[in-house]
Amino acid sequence: MQELLEWREVFTYNVRYSFFTLGKVQTTIVQDTTYDGERLWWMRTKIISDPSIPFMGKEENHYHTFFVETDSLPHTRLYWRDNVDEDEFNAERYLFDYDRQAVLFSKKGEPEDTLDLSGPSTAGHLIFHYSRLFAGTEHSYSLPTYVGGEKGYIDVDNSQKTEMREYDAFDQPITTYVSQGNAHIDGPFGFSGKFKAWFSAGDLRIPLEAHAKVWLGNVKVRLIDYKKERRMNRNRE
Repeated sequence: MQELLEWREVFTYNVRYSFFTLGKVQTTIVQDTTYDGERLWWMRTKIISDPSIPFMGKEENHYHTFFVETDSLPHTRLYWRDNVDEDEFNAERYLFDYDRQAVLFSKKGEPEDTLDLSGPSTAGHLIFHYSRLFAGTEHSYSLPTYVGGEKGYIDVDNSQKTEMREYDAFDQPITTYVSQGNAHIDGPFGFSGKFKAWFSAGDLRIPLEAHAKVWLGNVKVRLIDYKKERRMNRNRE
Protein backbone atom coordinates (compact mmCIF):
# COMPACT_ATOMS: atom_id res chain seq x y z
CA MET A 1 0.00 0.00 0.00
CA GLN A 2 2.82 2.39 0.78
CA GLU A 3 4.13 2.11 -2.78
CA LEU A 4 0.67 2.58 -4.31
CA LEU A 5 0.01 5.65 -2.20
CA GLU A 6 3.21 7.32 -3.37
CA TRP A 7 1.17 8.28 -6.43
CA ARG A 8 -1.93 10.35 -6.99
CA GLU A 9 -3.73 8.36 -9.67
CA VAL A 10 -6.90 9.23 -11.56
CA PHE A 11 -8.68 6.40 -13.40
CA THR A 12 -11.49 6.97 -15.91
CA TYR A 13 -13.50 4.05 -17.30
CA ASN A 14 -16.21 3.51 -19.88
CA VAL A 15 -19.08 1.21 -18.93
CA ARG A 16 -20.62 -0.65 -21.86
CA TYR A 17 -23.59 -2.95 -22.22
CA SER A 18 -23.75 -4.59 -25.64
CA PHE A 19 -23.44 -1.67 -28.10
CA PHE A 20 -24.43 0.98 -25.53
CA THR A 21 -22.10 3.15 -23.46
CA LEU A 22 -23.98 3.41 -20.18
CA GLY A 23 -21.72 5.97 -18.57
CA LYS A 24 -18.36 6.64 -16.99
CA VAL A 25 -16.60 5.80 -13.73
CA GLN A 26 -13.81 7.90 -12.23
CA THR A 27 -11.78 6.81 -9.20
CA THR A 28 -8.97 8.52 -7.32
CA ILE A 29 -7.30 8.61 -3.93
CA VAL A 30 -8.06 12.24 -3.21
CA GLN A 31 -5.75 12.89 -0.26
CA ASP A 32 -4.83 11.85 3.23
CA THR A 33 -7.17 13.17 5.89
CA THR A 34 -8.04 13.01 9.57
CA TYR A 35 -11.15 11.38 10.99
CA ASP A 36 -11.93 10.90 14.67
CA GLY A 37 -8.32 11.78 15.48
CA GLU A 38 -6.92 9.13 13.12
CA ARG A 39 -4.92 9.76 9.94
CA LEU A 40 -6.56 8.02 6.99
CA TRP A 41 -6.76 8.04 3.19
CA TRP A 42 -9.80 9.24 1.26
CA MET A 43 -10.80 7.34 -1.88
CA ARG A 44 -13.62 8.65 -4.10
CA THR A 45 -15.44 7.12 -7.06
CA LYS A 46 -17.97 8.91 -9.25
CA ILE A 47 -20.39 6.90 -11.40
CA ILE A 48 -22.24 9.05 -13.92
CA SER A 49 -24.70 7.58 -16.41
CA ASP A 50 -25.30 8.69 -19.99
CA PRO A 51 -28.77 10.30 -19.75
CA SER A 52 -29.37 9.78 -23.48
CA ILE A 53 -29.78 6.03 -22.86
CA PRO A 54 -33.57 5.57 -22.49
CA PHE A 55 -33.49 2.74 -19.93
CA MET A 56 -30.84 4.45 -17.76
CA GLY A 57 -31.88 8.06 -17.29
CA LYS A 58 -29.77 10.45 -15.27
CA GLU A 59 -27.82 8.80 -12.47
CA GLU A 60 -24.89 10.19 -10.53
CA ASN A 61 -23.56 8.49 -7.42
CA HIS A 62 -20.43 9.36 -5.48
CA TYR A 63 -18.80 6.71 -3.27
CA HIS A 64 -16.39 7.69 -0.50
CA THR A 65 -14.11 5.56 1.67
CA PHE A 66 -11.80 6.58 4.50
CA PHE A 67 -9.34 3.72 4.91
CA VAL A 68 -6.38 2.82 7.06
CA GLU A 69 -2.97 2.37 5.48
CA THR A 70 -1.16 -0.52 7.18
CA ASP A 71 1.99 -2.55 6.62
CA SER A 72 -0.16 -5.44 5.36
CA LEU A 73 -3.79 -5.04 4.27
CA PRO A 74 -5.84 -1.82 4.26
CA HIS A 75 -9.26 -1.69 5.87
CA THR A 76 -12.20 0.68 5.80
CA ARG A 77 -13.01 3.00 8.70
CA LEU A 78 -15.85 4.96 7.11
CA TYR A 79 -17.85 4.61 3.91
CA TRP A 80 -20.71 6.70 2.56
CA ARG A 81 -22.63 7.13 -0.68
CA ASP A 82 -24.08 10.36 -2.06
CA ASN A 83 -26.97 10.04 -4.50
CA VAL A 84 -26.14 13.32 -6.22
CA ASP A 85 -28.82 13.36 -8.92
CA GLU A 86 -31.53 13.14 -6.23
CA ASP A 87 -29.77 15.44 -3.74
CA GLU A 88 -29.54 12.63 -1.21
CA PHE A 89 -26.23 12.96 0.60
CA ASN A 90 -25.21 10.27 3.06
CA ALA A 91 -27.83 8.09 1.40
CA GLU A 92 -26.11 5.24 3.20
CA ARG A 93 -23.21 5.20 5.61
CA TYR A 94 -21.11 2.51 7.31
CA LEU A 95 -18.90 3.24 10.30
CA PHE A 96 -16.41 0.44 11.02
CA ASP A 97 -15.57 0.26 14.74
CA TYR A 98 -12.82 -2.33 15.11
CA ASP A 99 -12.53 -1.81 18.87
CA ARG A 100 -16.18 -2.74 19.38
CA GLN A 101 -16.11 -5.22 16.48
CA ALA A 102 -19.21 -3.59 15.03
CA VAL A 103 -20.36 -1.86 11.85
CA LEU A 104 -22.86 0.94 12.39
CA PHE A 105 -25.15 1.21 9.36
CA SER A 106 -27.34 4.25 8.68
CA LYS A 107 -29.52 5.53 5.81
CA LYS A 108 -30.20 9.19 5.12
CA GLY A 109 -28.72 10.06 8.49
CA GLU A 110 -30.91 7.67 10.47
CA PRO A 111 -29.45 4.61 12.27
CA GLU A 112 -30.59 1.33 10.71
CA ASP A 113 -28.61 -1.55 12.20
CA THR A 114 -25.46 -2.71 13.97
CA LEU A 115 -23.62 -5.59 12.31
CA ASP A 116 -20.85 -7.88 13.58
CA LEU A 117 -17.34 -7.03 12.40
CA SER A 118 -14.26 -9.23 12.30
CA GLY A 119 -10.98 -8.57 10.50
CA PRO A 120 -10.15 -6.11 7.70
CA SER A 121 -13.40 -5.30 5.90
CA THR A 122 -14.97 -2.93 3.38
CA ALA A 123 -18.29 -1.69 2.08
CA GLY A 124 -17.17 -2.91 -1.35
CA HIS A 125 -15.46 0.25 -2.52
CA LEU A 126 -11.97 -0.60 -1.20
CA ILE A 127 -11.82 -3.72 -3.39
CA PHE A 128 -10.48 -1.33 -6.04
CA HIS A 129 -7.18 -0.96 -4.16
CA TYR A 130 -7.26 -4.18 -2.15
CA SER A 131 -7.30 -6.29 -5.31
CA ARG A 132 -4.11 -4.67 -6.61
CA LEU A 133 -2.11 -6.14 -3.72
CA PHE A 134 -2.93 -9.69 -4.89
CA ALA A 135 -3.05 -9.31 -8.70
CA GLY A 136 -0.33 -11.32 -10.43
CA THR A 137 0.02 -13.79 -7.56
CA GLU A 138 -1.37 -17.27 -6.94
CA HIS A 139 -3.05 -16.14 -3.72
CA SER A 140 -6.81 -16.25 -3.23
CA TYR A 141 -8.74 -14.19 -0.70
CA SER A 142 -12.21 -13.65 0.70
CA LEU A 143 -12.99 -10.04 1.59
CA PRO A 144 -15.81 -9.34 4.12
CA THR A 145 -18.09 -6.79 2.46
CA TYR A 146 -21.00 -4.82 3.91
CA VAL A 147 -23.63 -3.78 1.36
CA GLY A 148 -27.35 -3.08 1.65
CA GLY A 149 -27.24 -3.42 5.41
CA GLU A 150 -25.93 -6.98 5.21
CA LYS A 151 -22.57 -8.74 5.41
CA GLY A 152 -21.35 -10.77 2.45
CA TYR A 153 -18.06 -11.79 0.87
CA ILE A 154 -16.15 -11.18 -2.34
CA ASP A 155 -14.05 -14.24 -3.19
CA VAL A 156 -11.18 -13.79 -5.65
CA ASP A 157 -8.71 -16.16 -7.32
CA ASN A 158 -5.57 -14.69 -8.85
CA SER A 159 -3.07 -15.98 -11.39
CA GLN A 160 0.46 -15.30 -12.59
CA LYS A 161 -0.51 -16.06 -16.19
CA THR A 162 -0.21 -13.07 -18.51
CA GLU A 163 -1.85 -11.90 -21.73
CA MET A 164 -1.51 -8.88 -23.99
CA ARG A 165 -4.47 -6.46 -24.19
CA GLU A 166 -5.14 -3.05 -25.69
CA TYR A 167 -6.64 -0.01 -23.95
CA ASP A 168 -7.40 3.54 -25.05
CA ALA A 169 -5.44 4.84 -22.05
CA PHE A 170 -2.15 3.54 -23.51
CA ASP A 171 -0.40 3.89 -26.85
CA GLN A 172 0.44 0.22 -27.25
CA PRO A 173 -0.70 -3.22 -26.01
CA ILE A 174 0.34 -3.99 -22.45
CA THR A 175 0.95 -7.15 -20.45
CA THR A 176 -1.86 -7.97 -18.03
CA TYR A 177 -2.78 -10.34 -15.23
CA VAL A 178 -6.33 -11.64 -14.87
CA SER A 179 -8.27 -12.36 -11.67
CA GLN A 180 -11.60 -14.13 -11.33
CA GLY A 181 -14.07 -13.89 -8.52
CA ASN A 182 -17.54 -14.32 -7.16
CA ALA A 183 -19.34 -11.49 -5.35
CA HIS A 184 -21.76 -12.91 -2.76
CA ILE A 185 -23.40 -9.53 -2.31
CA ASP A 186 -26.09 -7.33 -3.83
CA GLY A 187 -23.84 -4.42 -4.76
CA PRO A 188 -24.30 -1.06 -6.49
CA PHE A 189 -26.50 -1.26 -9.61
CA GLY A 190 -27.13 -4.93 -8.83
CA PHE A 191 -23.46 -6.02 -9.02
CA SER A 192 -23.23 -9.65 -7.91
CA GLY A 193 -22.08 -13.09 -9.00
CA LYS A 194 -19.05 -14.06 -11.04
CA PHE A 195 -16.69 -11.47 -12.52
CA LYS A 196 -13.29 -11.13 -14.19
CA ALA A 197 -10.78 -8.32 -13.83
CA TRP A 198 -7.53 -7.42 -15.58
CA PHE A 199 -4.56 -5.55 -14.09
CA SER A 200 -1.34 -4.26 -15.62
CA ALA A 201 1.72 -6.42 -15.00
CA GLY A 202 3.74 -3.37 -13.93
CA ASP A 203 4.60 -2.50 -10.35
CA LEU A 204 1.37 -0.54 -9.76
CA ARG A 205 -0.99 -3.29 -11.00
CA ILE A 206 -3.27 -0.72 -12.63
CA PRO A 207 -6.93 -1.90 -12.72
CA LEU A 208 -7.67 -2.03 -16.44
CA GLU A 209 -10.90 -3.85 -17.10
CA ALA A 210 -13.73 -5.77 -15.48
CA HIS A 211 -16.55 -7.94 -16.79
CA ALA A 212 -19.39 -8.13 -14.30
CA LYS A 213 -23.09 -8.77 -13.90
CA VAL A 214 -25.42 -5.90 -12.92
CA TRP A 215 -29.22 -5.47 -12.94
CA LEU A 216 -29.20 -4.79 -16.67
CA GLY A 217 -27.04 -7.77 -17.62
CA ASN A 218 -23.34 -8.31 -18.27
CA VAL A 219 -21.30 -5.13 -18.61
CA LYS A 220 -17.70 -4.35 -19.54
CA VAL A 221 -15.76 -1.65 -17.74
CA ARG A 222 -12.60 -0.54 -19.56
CA LEU A 223 -9.94 2.05 -18.74
CA ILE A 224 -9.98 4.97 -21.20
CA ASP A 225 -7.76 7.46 -19.36
CA TYR A 226 -5.09 7.19 -16.67
CA LYS A 227 -3.11 9.96 -14.99
CA LYS A 228 -0.59 9.81 -12.20
CA GLU A 229 1.75 12.14 -10.38
CA ARG A 230 3.98 11.56 -7.40
CA ARG A 231 2.57 12.88 -4.16
CA MET A 232 4.51 15.50 -2.24
CA ASN A 233 5.29 15.38 1.48
CA ARG A 234 4.33 11.74 2.03
CA ASN A 235 6.28 11.70 5.30
CA ARG A 236 3.57 12.14 7.92
CA GLU A 237 4.27 12.23 11.64
